[in-house]
Amino acid sequence: MSSTNSNALRVLVVGESWIKHTVHMKGFDQFHTTEYEEGAGVFLGALADSGFDVTYLRAHEISSRFPKERAELEAYDVVVLSDVGANSFLLCDETFLRSEITVNRLSLLVEYVKGGGGLVMVGGYMSFSGIDGRARYGMSPLAEVLPVAMLDYDDRVEVPEGLVATVDLPEHAVLGGTPAEWPRLLGYNRVIAKADSTVVARTGEDPLLVVGRAGAGHSVAFASDLAPHWAPPEFVNWPHYQRFWESILSWAADRAPVASVTRDAAATQ
Repeated sequence: MSSTNSNALRVLVVGESWIKHTVHMKGFDQFHTTEYEEGAGVFLGALADSGFDVTYLRAHEISSRFPKERAELEAYDVVVLSDVGANSFLLCDETFLRSEITVNRLSLLVEYVKGGGGLVMVGGYMSFSGIDGRARYGMSPLAEVLPVAMLDYDDRVEVPEGLVATVDLPEHAVLGGTPAEWPRLLGYNRVIAKADSTVVARTGEDPLLVVGRAGAGHSVAFASDLAPHWAPPEFVNWPHYQRFWESILSWAADRAPVASVTRDAAATQ
């Protein structure tokens, strides 16, 4: 999934995978099956189509592959965290299995952002505070650099009838000129925008897209999802889906969305 363009935006995408254990009951008998699933396929494809150099780190790979040194993190322009909780970074193999002292991966990510790196957190059941409060980012070092404060309890808001997003700042660079009318989403994490951050879009009084600075870096909170179930087919198949995420990641990396500019210029020739 890597780009051959040496100037391509370098992106580390973390999360959006899970293992599902199912119990099948058939009368008196039962049996079990296990399935591995990933939810980021369309998102990753959109980033690749934008010419980004993408590295995908699945949720179960965090303990063994997430960077342990700042120099490793600085190989990327932006880090995207989606639907994977703080425990996956804090309860690494060294600590949880062997009681060894090791680097705090989330503290390292804070240093990376303050030093000029980009951070995007995308909503989900294990983002921000998460289901039953289990994502626990509000209690982690990462809370310092996110542009939102988090609730100390289950922050999910389910909207089966579909929510209407209000884009307050349609000209903000983080949106890259995408339309202010978004397809409906089916839920989000309720977060609180920090005083020094900017709310670009909301639903009712709750922020949906919030941007901010942390030291020399940029951070973004998108409180809904990039894939089902909160992002239904209408959103994932939205003609502007690629441009939307391309712009968000480019803003987080403090770079112009060059791929879109080039593509749009070619389309007008």
